[in-house]
Amino acid sequence: MINRNITLTRHIYIEQQAHSSATGKLSALLAQVGYAAKLVAQEIGSAGLGNLLGKTGEVNVQGEEVKRLDRFGNDAFIQAFGYSGLACTMISEEMEKPLHFPENCKEGKYVLLVDPVDGSSNIDVNGPIGSIFSFYRRIESKKHGTKAELLRKGSEQIAAGYVLYGPSTMLVYTAGDGVHGFTLHPGIGEFLLSHERIRMPKKGRVYSVNEGNANRWKPEVRQFVNFVRQEDKNDGFPYSARYIGSLVADFHRTLLEGGVFLYPGNHDKPQGKLRLLYECSPLAFVAEQAGGSASTGTGRILEVQPDSLHQRSPLIVGSSDDV
Repeated sequence: MINRNITLTRHIYIEQQAHSSATGKLSALLAQVGYAAKLVAQEIGSAGLGNLLGKTGEVNVQGEEVKRLDRFGNDAFIQAFGYSGLACTMISEEMEKPLHFPENCKEGKYVLLVDPVDGSSNIDVNGPIGSIFSFYRRIESKKHGTKAELLRKGSEQIAAGYVLYGPSTMLVYTAGDGVHGFTLHPGIGEFLLSHERIRMPKKGRVYSVNEGNANRWKPEVRQFVNFVRQEDKNDGFPYSARYIGSLVADFHRTLLEGGVFLYPGNHDKPQGKLRLLYECSPLAFVAEQAGGSASTGTGRILEVQPDSLHQRSPLIVGSSDDV
């Protein structure tokens, strides 16, 4: 049941009271994420009546056609963090280069990484979509936006999470001390605590992967998928297949119900499709804080040292036994 007495900002304030070194900035950072999420959620609710369906005709740095909703979502996060005094730099899937907020850089101590709208193609068929976000603390120096400041391992994140725009809008975050979920109350416009200290089941009964790529998978990936499809009711097999095609939606189901989500590399794309900095690392941080695991297939996601802003990585994430 939703706790109508604990809002997102109130919850973060309570959590911070347990840490004498807390400055209160985390509450402000997540409040701005909540603000951006409300902007996106409001537009999504009437997307079919407005001008958010379809494509803009532009191509982003990933070589992908930009949906109208992608551009709106990116602008929403810029609006939320510009002049906030919080984040000095923003890295987005929709922008080739980092965006610096000069007005924030005197006081802003953080770097924001964001996939503003994940699964945006689903909006055309009224399917679930999401946003993914992550924060790093700036490296104290005279210069900002250096390679050392922007290309960081996921283990250095101070907070990360996602927003799921589905039948209800949910914001899920971790600041390194458990995972908490909040549901947007449309009547009062507040995110209210609905899922406290989420724990991912140690083992699941569901696997999630785009099997349309099966012919291009490496043999070990095909072997694993065949393994979870075997008939062995005593050990909980076969697993059920579930695949929505929105990373946030597929991950959210895995977080709550357990199992494993895979987007592996293949012969055509050895590093897979997903971006390390603003898709894989944030969700890996959430998964680990909920008792799950996240791997590239050969190592821990959070230990990968990125070489570029839009670097891709295979992702295997979910229940610890399954991963």
